[in-house]
Amino acid sequence: MKKESWALTLLISFVIVFGAGLIGSSFVNGGYSTAWYLNNKSEVTPPNYAFGIVWNILFVMIALSLFLALQGARKGREKWVVACVYGINLILNALWSLFFFGMMNAFLGLVDLVLIWLTIIGMIYVSWNIDRRAAWFLIPYLLWVTFAGVLNVLFLMN
Repeated sequence: MKKESWALTLLISFVIVFGAGLIGSSFVNGGYSTAWYLNNKSEVTPPNYAFGIVWNILFVMIALSLFLALQGARKGREKWVVACVYGINLILNALWSLFFFGMMNAFLGLVDLVLIWLTIIGMIYVSWNIDRRAAWFLIPYLLWVTFAGVLNVLFLMN
């Protein structure tokens, strides 16, 4: 593959993933300091600053995974499947912040987290058959979303 298309695919992967993250973060809008959040968060919830650090690391890993999957995918249908499964996941990821913080609806947030988790499994499955490195880059994302699901359930129980 030509160097220019390799670099363009890498750039596009990062723009798409961090763009989805930016959209999602726009819905948080101080949600960490609302009485609703502070009164219901669990004792095991990490400090607020940890979320930004973890998500930035995860977004780098997701972007690298997307890049490797797109680079390794054969033209046509396989690239389309990669684009769809990653795209659906990123849309759901951004929507979680809208549901949880924007709408202050922890139940809808939990439903969305289950869908995010399922799409991560789909991303791992699709990318495993293309480039196993792409699949491995998604394991921390799966683990973090699993932990987020636990936090979301604990939030609902408070």
